[in-house]
Amino acid sequence: MGILLALLIGLATASGAARTALAAPLDSDASSVSSEHAPVILVFGDSLSAGYGLRAGSGWVTLLAQKLAMLGYGFQVTNASVSGETTAGGLARLPRALQLHHPRIVILELGANDGLRGLPLASAQDNLDHMIQLTRAQQARVLLLGILMPPNYGERYTAAFRDMYLNLARTERVPLVPFLLAGVALHSDLMQADQLHPNERGQPLLLENVWPKLVPLLQPVARQGPAPAAAH
Repeated sequence: MGILLALLIGLATASGAARTALAAPLDSDASSVSSEHAPVILVFGDSLSAGYGLRAGSGWVTLLAQKLAMLGYGFQVTNASVSGETTAGGLARLPRALQLHHPRIVILELGANDGLRGLPLASAQDNLDHMIQLTRAQQARVLLLGILMPPNYGERYTAAFRDMYLNLARTERVPLVPFLLAGVALHSDLMQADQLHPNERGQPLLLENVWPKLVPLLQPVARQGPAPAAAH
């Protein structure tokens, strides 16, 4: 469990150097896989989605863009994730991101830093709820990515944090990946040398966790090229 705790602490302390202009994807190769006129999937998260500590083009967001292109889905992927981001920070940034990118789908991966900083979970849930509403107001769909707190935070708190995502998914009827780091967080060989963030070997597993919940959101969009093959 120590690795999971270290990872979560790393989300809150990752360098602010990853904060770049919103219009420029952090994992820059992700948005160049598809044509500029394709519908947009906007990934809106923290360091786990920002490609922190990874070579350019090796994060799970870029892998997602590559998989979509390989399978013939006509989407462009834009990464507007920021290391160390909280739900309050995300809520402040999201209107501009929606205005800039006009996404068809928003993958929302925030909340861990709120928990680590001891911010009220009710406020975090409210911020996430507002982001879902803002996204829907732009006729975009939402995929919510959850995170878990380590047991060191106590059974009551960890359960409340987990339930924050479950409650949002249920009340707002949005698909949920309960734990983005499932199968990764407790495996040191899948972590970077700092033992804080998944390494390149761990990135495909993050995508595997996201993909099954994302696919149903892609179906109504016209595809380019041959019909997508069955994915594993």
